[in-house]
Amino acid sequence: MTGLVLYELAGADPALRFSPYCWRTRLALAKKALPVTTVPWRYHEREALAFSGQERVPVLVDGATIVADSWAIADYLEQRYPERPSLFRGEPGPVRFLNSWADSTLHPALLRVVVLDIFAVIDPGDRAYFRASRERRFAATLEAHSADRAAHLAALKAVLTPLEAVLAQQPYLAGADPAYADYVLAGTFQWIRCIGGPPLAAPDGPVAGWWQRMLDSFDGLLRRAPVRGERAA
Repeated sequence: MTGLVLYELAGADPALRFSPYCWRTRLALAKKALPVTTVPWRYHEREALAFSGQERVPVLVDGATIVADSWAIADYLEQRYPERPSLFRGEPGPVRFLNSWADSTLHPALLRVVVLDIFAVIDPGDRAYFRASRERRFAATLEAHSADRAAHLAALKAVLTPLEAVLAQQPYLAGADPAYADYVLAGTFQWIRCIGGPPLAAPDGPVAGWWQRMLDSFDGLLRRAPVRGERAA
């Protein structure tokens, strides 16, 4: 393969790409208007990533350069292609904070709601690993960790409250136009959408309006992606 190549997490259906981190990278590449070839990857295919020196996606290959981790890829794209639209628009510190908040606070809250949805879409060859690794992390079975979904959804709304406040004042997290801060959050929303999870925002609220604008961005890149069952926009 020539040009940029991106290895992405796929489900049992290789067209179902649901990793929030891979979607961050896809959106960053779209912002930079860089065409990319994507390669589906699954947890049990670790040897396929041996060339990267680690075992997780996303992995971007740009000629002789190999970059793993969505934040490292965004930083690389910003430095490698400075003539193209900026992802950070200056100092990346505030965006790094949002990135960390999504990983450490938002995603754990979401997993209590959707972990069984993820288990349902992953490749059968991944299920033993996924169950064992997540149950060690949770110190509980997948079923126990996600019990009382209604209560976890209610708690999740409180986690999202700061986003409501910001997006009530401006159309995007980055301001008048979207940038990498928006791609961090959109990657999370797309993750839930692709696995057929529940809507994450009140239909008439500012977060829902932002999400519809993100679904329409880049000629509907997010909206065109395959999803499990009914779309959860």
